[in-house]
Amino acid sequence: MILPTPTLSRRRLLAAVPATALLAACGGGGLEGESFKADAASAKVIDHGAWNSLLGEYVSEGPDGVNLVAYDRLKAEAADKLAAYLAAMQAVTIEGFGPDEQFAYWVNLYNAATVAVIIANLPLKSIRDIGVLGAGPWRDKAVTVAGRDLTLDNIEHDILRATWKDVRIHYAVNCASYGCPNLAREAYTGARLEPMLEAAARAYVNHPRGFGGEPGRVVASSIYDWYGGDWGSVAAVLDHARKYAEGPSARLLEGAESIAAYDYDWSLNAA
Repeated sequence: MILPTPTLSRRRLLAAVPATALLAACGGGGLEGESFKADAASAKVIDHGAWNSLLGEYVSEGPDGVNLVAYDRLKAEAADKLAAYLAAMQAVTIEGFGPDEQFAYWVNLYNAATVAVIIANLPLKSIRDIGVLGAGPWRDKAVTVAGRDLTLDNIEHDILRATWKDVRIHYAVNCASYGCPNLAREAYTGARLEPMLEAAARAYVNHPRGFGGEPGRVVASSIYDWYGGDWGSVAAVLDHARKYAEGPSARLLEGAESIAAYDYDWSLNAA
């Protein structure tokens, strides 16, 4: 594996460039070591009720197990509610909350900001239609927290990945694409963080867009290639997947020692 410097986000990769020729992502740039300090003893919670309600109303499970978003209907009916939620989250003084509460906050903020970007740019076939040459919106200012302008890349790479170093982050943040792990149908919360992350990992590993192919020739999501450094090795990716695999996926991954190919579908996850 090529160890990365500088960064390329999975959300900025061009389809014409082989993933194996790209540097894996290790940071979005722009914060340079700044952090939002947590207080492990804090019992304070952040109210994500508005986001939870939007997810329940506008996200539904498709027939193939992929969660789809009714972007057009959300824009017509609830764009103001989404904007109000994002404004409320940007007004939160995030320092001093517990680490799980912070984790949930950043995931929800990332996902809500991504949905806001999508509805602002409809009609779309792919999030990569935003920007020039597939660049997408990931390096554009998305939110302002504690006086700091943040991009989606900042939230994912400089805050979530850099602080928690938990591979399950990749199952929680959603890039509005069919190939991405599901956008959860409920808001993340500090209290339910662990079971939600575990459920998200299990759902993706056991879906063909996570791991497919046939015994002896495993085809995995390109996430495991672009971000392979977060796991450490292909062997570690496969061990991770076997931890969650059930039924056909378990049989596919049993004894697997390599990944034959990687794939990713950038189509918009629209209902």
